[in-house]
Amino acid sequence: MLTKRFLLQQHGTTVRREMTAGVVSFFTVVYIVAVNASILADAGIPYEAGVIATALAACFGSLLVGLWANSPLVIVPGMGVNALFSYTVVQGMRLSWPEALAAVFVSGLLVSALAFTPLIKRLAATIPDSLKHAIGAGVGLFLAFIGLQKGGIVVPGSSSIVTLGDFGSAHTLLTLATLAVTLALYVRGVPGNLLIGIAAGTGLAAVTGQLAWDGVGTGLSLAAYGSVFGAMSFSGLSSVVFWTAVFSFVLVVLFENIGLIDAQLRLIGQPGKAARSLQAGAVSVAASGVLGTSPTVTAVESAAGISAGGRTGLTAATAGALFACAVPLGPVMRLIPDSAIAPVLILIGGLMLRGVKDIPFDDLSEWLPAFLIVAGIPLTSSIVDGMGLGFVAFPILKLAAGKRREISPVFVAIAALFVLNFALPFI
Repeated sequence: MLTKRFLLQQHGTTVRREMTAGVVSFFTVVYIVAVNASILADAGIPYEAGVIATALAACFGSLLVGLWANSPLVIVPGMGVNALFSYTVVQGMRLSWPEALAAVFVSGLLVSALAFTPLIKRLAATIPDSLKHAIGAGVGLFLAFIGLQKGGIVVPGSSSIVTLGDFGSAHTLLTLATLAVTLALYVRGVPGNLLIGIAAGTGLAAVTGQLAWDGVGTGLSLAAYGSVFGAMSFSGLSSVVFWTAVFSFVLVVLFENIGLIDAQLRLIGQPGKAARSLQAGAVSVAASGVLGTSPTVTAVESAAGISAGGRTGLTAATAGALFACAVPLGPVMRLIPDSAIAPVLILIGGLMLRGVKDIPFDDLSEWLPAFLIVAGIPLTSSIVDGMGLGFVAFPILKLAAGKRREISPVFVAIAALFVLNFALPFI
């Protein structure tokens, strides 16, 4: 049944491989449950309610993209856009968190209106291939940098932004040992190599006494969630601040999803699934407002499942089903140490750099905007800000090079939106 439903034979894959890939995707991104709940708590949403809302949103989004688009991508509340929700919209713009959830819901409706019309295809087609490749590479560097930080290999420096970590610490040594094991498994093509690497890293941490066992066996109460589910408030619907928040969410969600979905589906030669994947992501954003969390996006960690062999929606559906188990099993999953996750992020980040070879480095008006994206995403710690640097530079350089015909009016409008996004904090 699963083979027929997800067209496994046509994609040259198996149930076992797809489900293994889904487990890998889940374990590489499950950290978002605790992290997102912590950020939502800064907006006033109770932590336990945030945990449940995050897990349910990830479950819904991943199941939807798996069943609707037959895509191996995983959808979760996004890092970066959750900070926008709590620190900009709630703390900065002074919207209450129920009003912010309403803004999330409305932004999801607007993105859905675009995603289910031919306009979204035109929007995606207007983005030059050089910038699409750059987005994938930039996200890869960002992912690798996160892994290096999680593993203690790089740390904030006193006289520089970052410096080498303490290679004598148990945490860093465990990261390096797990990275060596994971790389060896990957090079040899061992099935489920990334999942085995995570298990091996967790086992190494256990035998060396580096696992934090506190909290295991405790559960989460569902009572707090009742005050968050469906708690949207539209009292600010007529205010400029509310619509500014909506615009900000639309901008971030739309372009982050377009870039990530295209970059990751290109890795497996399935760009034709982008339209339905975008549609699933858009509906998931609207559902996020109802469920009580910040907007969902396509997870960069989806690349982990893809590298583990995921090619169909069964990968995403498996991850989604596991997120449904995240609430009761949350304390157990928190046992997995950063030293076991970091090597996977580093490896996947490196693999995503492969798109750089397709950037035309003989044309400065193409490669310089691409470079700004590749460098900007990890250096600003923001996918949208990094994209914005390249998108704004592209039309400027094309005009300077006398290549006006290579700039579409739609792309100019997109660049203008990024300029507005940069200007909003100063208005």
